[in-house]
Amino acid sequence: MTTTAHTSRDHPADMLPRGTLLLAGALVAFAFIATILVRVTGTPPAASPAALRAEAGIPAVRSRALRFLDRGDGAVVIEDIRTRQPASVIRAGQTTGFIRGVLRGLARDRRARGIGDGPPFTLTLWRDGELTLTDSATGRSIEMTAFGSSNRATFAALLAPEPVRPGTPS
Repeated sequence: MTTTAHTSRDHPADMLPRGTLLLAGALVAFAFIATILVRVTGTPPAASPAALRAEAGIPAVRSRALRFLDRGDGAVVIEDIRTRQPASVIRAGQTTGFIRGVLRGLARDRRARGIGDGPPFTLTLWRDGELTLTDSATGRSIEMTAFGSSNRATFAALLAPEPVRPGTPS
């Protein structure tokens, strides 16, 4: 009968160094304790830009409801909901990849929820200079200023020239 000699390295408990296991345990404990402290002390979560605007009473300066439709030739037609006329057409290969990228993300969210391209998006310029694209179907908002001035400008160009008047639909 032959016996096989086992070394201490063959045992599963010895596969990771003790220091690594202690560090991983300390990290888990820290995350757990930090979470409890935040809950117990009632620390509020970071506020969204929309919530901060609402709290400060910052009004909209301009707003436009838009629908983004794929055309068979690879172009995207941006339709003004109020007039039912094209606000812009982005042809295939045109250097407006930022608009296409934002729309891909929003369309993916809609597909996951079983929503088509019917409900409009609302593009809003706020008095504080922020620019927001809001999906009316999902409630998701994207702050365009976060993507830099040139990317923001591609969406700002889609705004209607007339300001929003209190009590009138945009």
